[in-house]
Amino acid sequence: MGRLKSVKPRIGAVAPRLGRAPSDERARHRERDRTQPWRAWYKTARWQKLRWAVLVRDLFTCQMAGCGRIEAATSQLVADHRTPHRGDERLFWDEGNLQCLCKPCHDKVKQAEERRGLAAI
Repeated sequence: MGRLKSVKPRIGAVAPRLGRAPSDERARHRERDRTQPWRAWYKTARWQKLRWAVLVRDLFTCQMAGCGRIEAATSQLVADHRTPHRGDERLFWDEGNLQCLCKPCHDKVKQAEERRGLAAI
């Protein structure tokens, strides 16, 4: 009886269809940091202090209509700009323009609204 040869795979590497690979996402963030200088503001002590003030003011509670989730893990909360600042320093640092959102509401609901142009401009 003859030996069986292994069959070579005929399907090559398929690009992901549900999002970027983690290395692609990191590259995208590096590119955005390089081309959008205002992104460095998020890495400052001033921003961290302002973010904390907003989370405390909103009692660690998501302000998205219909959510109201109270989150003890502050890494799961976002200080979100109600009106997108788009690099406008005045809007970026305005505490009245910030609200506390849970990560799911920020990453799904709010981002979808902004993409559709429903967010205040």
